Order: sequence, then C-alpha cells, then structure tokens
Amino acid sequence: MGQPTPARKADGWWRSAVIYQVYVRSFADGDGDGTGDLAGVRAKLPYLAELGVDALWFSPWYPSPMKDGGYDVADYRGIDPAFGTLAEAEKLIAEAGESGIRTIVDIVPNHVSDQHAWFRAALAGGPERELFHFRPGRGDHGELPPNDWRSQFGGPAWTRLPDGDWYLHLFAPEQPDLNWAHPVVRQEHEDVLRFWFERGVAGVRIDSAALLAKDPDLPDFVEGRDRHPYVDLDELHDIYRSWRAVADAYDGVFVGEVWLPDTERFARYLRPDELHTAFNFSFLSCPWDAGRLRRSIDETLAEHAPVGAPATWVLCNHDVTRTVTRYGRADTGFDFATKAFGTPTDLALGARRARAAALLSLALPGSVYVYQGEELGLPEVELAPEVIQDPMHVRSGGTDPGRDGCRVPLPWTAGAPYAGFGGEPWLPQPADWPAYAADRQAEAPGSMLSLYRAALRIRRSEPGFGDGPLTWLPAPEGVLAFARTDDLLCAVNLAAGPVELPPHTQLLLSSGPLDAQGLLPQDTAVWLHA
Repeated sequence: MGQPTPARKADGWWRSAVIYQVYVRSFADGDGDGTGDLAGVRAKLPYLAELGVDALWFSPWYPSPMKDGGYDVADYRGIDPAFGTLAEAEKLIAEAGESGIRTIVDIVPNHVSDQHAWFRAALAGGPERELFHFRPGRGDHGELPPNDWRSQFGGPAWTRLPDGDWYLHLFAPEQPDLNWAHPVVRQEHEDVLRFWFERGVAGVRIDSAALLAKDPDLPDFVEGRDRHPYVDLDELHDIYRSWRAVADAYDGVFVGEVWLPDTERFARYLRPDELHTAFNFSFLSCPWDAGRLRRSIDETLAEHAPVGAPATWVLCNHDVTRTVTRYGRADTGFDFATKAFGTPTDLALGARRARAAALLSLALPGSVYVYQGEELGLPEVELAPEVIQDPMHVRSGGTDPGRDGCRVPLPWTAGAPYAGFGGEPWLPQPADWPAYAADRQAEAPGSMLSLYRAALRIRRSEPGFGDGPLTWLPAPEGVLAFARTDDLLCAVNLAAGPVELPPHTQLLLSSGPLDAQGLLPQDTAVWLHA
C-alpha cells in the first residue's frame, strides 16, 4: 500500500471529507473479463491513497441482473459474482481502512430487483405480495393501470401480470417498489444496515431517499395538490429516525439522495436525529455563471445552517453528463430532458472550466464528492445506440442517450490494451482514451490528475478548508471571491477577461497559469494566502 495521508479527526470526519465515488463495473478489471471488480479496486488502493481521498462510496455491488446498473438489487447481503465475493469485500473494507480510507455503501430502499426472493415469492402468490404495491387495474376488464403515475425512466409506472393484477415500479419494470407501510420491509432494511456496519463500513448512501413512502390510496397525480402522492411524504422521517438510531450504534453516517426544490423541506431530512448529509444538486445543476453559482452556494449554506448540517458539493456522478463536456457546451446547466446526441462541445473550454470548478468546490464549506474519472478530466463518451444498456435510453425509444456515456471504463495505462482497464470493456472506450490515462497524467505536472492531487494535499494541510465559515469578498462582476479564514482565500474568474488577484502573500494553487501581467485569466481559479 502507498503511504496513507494524514486522516482527519474521527469525530465528524464526514463534515469535511472528500469522498470518491466508485462505480465498480467501470473502475478497474482485476480478472480480465471486461467488467470492473473488487480485485481491481483493491489493486488501485495505492492510487486512491495518493490521490488523497477520505472515503470511497461504492455504487451498488450486490447481486443484480444489471437491468439498471446494479440499482436493481437481488440480495443485499452478498456481492455480485461479476465483482467478487463477500470475503473480498470485507478485505477491501479493511485494506482501505489501513490506507486511511473509509467505505460507504449504497442502499436502494425504494425498490428491489424482480429477481429478489420476496418478489419471486409474491409472484407465486405468497404473503410477500403485501411487501409490494399490487393493485387491480381500472377499466371494464382491468386493462388500464391503477393510476396515472409515470416511471422515472419513461412510460407507465405499472406493469400488468398474467393474473390480471398490476404492480408499481417508479423506475424500470424490473424494479418493483417496496411497500414501506409494512413493518417487515422496515425491519429488513434496518437489519441490512447492521449487516454492513458490522463489516466495517463507515456510512451508507441512500438512493432516491425521498420516494419510499407512498400515499396509501395511490391517487392519480394532480398538479398543484398539497401532498405529492409519493415524493417527500412526512412518513419518511420516522423511517430515517429509526435508521439514525441504528447508525449511531456503530458511529455510522448517512448521505441521502434527496432531490427537492423546497429548501425548508429538504433541511428536514438533515435534522440531528435523521440523516447526516444529503447531496446538493442545486450546485451540480448550475450553469457556468458567477451569479447563479453564488446564489446556489448562498442558498445551500442557508438551508443547512438551521439544522447544523454540513453542505455537500458535487460536480458529477454516475447519472449525469461529465463535467468537462457539460461545461464545454453552450448551455452548461444540467437537465436530463435536454440531453441529446451530437450536442456541440468545446472540450478545451470545458476542461478549463472543470479545473476551475474543482478548486471552487474543494474550497467550499463541507464535504465534497468526486466521481471516478473526474480527476482525469474524462469527457462524456457518445456511444453508438446499439451498445447503450441504460434503461433510460431504451424506455425513451432511443431519444434519450441515457447515462452510459459517463460510465465508460477508466483508462489507467496509456500503452496497454484497453488503456489498462483489463479485458475488453463492457462498454467500448473511445480511441483517444489512452491520452487520459492515469499513468500518463501522473507524470505531467499540469494534468488534471496533478491538479486534484495538489488540491487534496493542500486541503488536508489547511485547517481552514472543509466545514466552517465562508465570507464573500468584494470582487468585479463575474468573479467569485471568498475567504475561509482570515488568511485563506479562493477566487474564481467567470468574467469575460482577466482580473487582478485579491491582495495576497502567497499563491497556493492555480487551476491554470496566470497571464503575463500576473492577472487571473478567464475560467481560472486560485487558492491564496492573504
């Protein structure tokens, strides 16, 4: 193992952590079969330790038919054979800990796979039917769905069975929704939490955390009604208070995937007896615009302050267009509905902005999530429609390119077959992938990888970074400038031309070179000592 970087104090480590998301299937292939696996992750632990991250968040690694990239879980107490074994997972958790890196696993409580033992028993007519949402159809012969809900992936949220009944799935038909009003569902998930905490994980990421509870009447969706039938129902908070009691017994932490526009209701999930943190999608969704980014930062900090929770910052994950591509497009906001094949992209512009955004996000108060490959500056890959596996693409009739473009297996070694990933990858890599390889970037002082390594090293050595206060400084229009302490500053130039640096005594790090006059160029960020 590489030399571990100094760990933050254990108390509240999550308030300032840099957490690296591992999408196992695309990270590194240890056995040469073309699918990333736990052996591949274990082999790359020295790389991750040198990068300087505090924790690894693993997207679901459980047994799964992979109808939704592993988010269709068949068994929460196992590891998918394509990835390895439970014993290997336990070794990985322990070895990462020896390198000063904690582990966070992903739980998908809204639904399971249609291959889960409960659903198979339900289809056979067993009492497990009560653990899901089965309903008779409407219409003269039950030929219409029980209500008008739509799947997140397109099409109706109901599938009819040969016996005439319908079952609910807010995502793909292979992902039947659980009935969280049933005590067995609640007890099982609390037991699953204990199972993984007892194996040494430090935390749990909760997928689709605001969708679990459903209005028991399953009414039609009516725009503008006081209560949404399945998003952000008040019953959720009792569930998470019970979960928090489980986590507290193991000093475990939670991060929720909570997409809510109402900041007051969002903050309710972060009360001291519920979730520790939740993802900040406002910041991720912002275009490259100083005013909108500042507003997002201010609103994020304000919504977290009343409950004393730290903010989280993320530029990309396994569900969104990669940062370099997104910031290289004319409309740099994020919106699933506007994604399209062939969108013009200026990757050089996107890379400059992504470098600046990295320093911005790492300088903000709270914790930061880095999706695998962001530290390499990987762009979104435009895949041929016939190789796309994402159900979003399939259920849209091919109009939505889906999310596989950000899931293409990583390039590790420039001169090796498949850029050092392993065997022939499950998604094809583009011809220019070796140019982004980690080994090549490790030797290049100006590379994206070198920037991330330097930034994480400084972030750990400067106590003013991480959780704590932020003070905005006077700055020209189009420039974000703020202080984390009296002598620790960050400035980001989103204006149309170069600007003067704030008064300072030392330049700690820059996302790109200053110009010949020592000015901060457009789309560049710096960290300074005052």
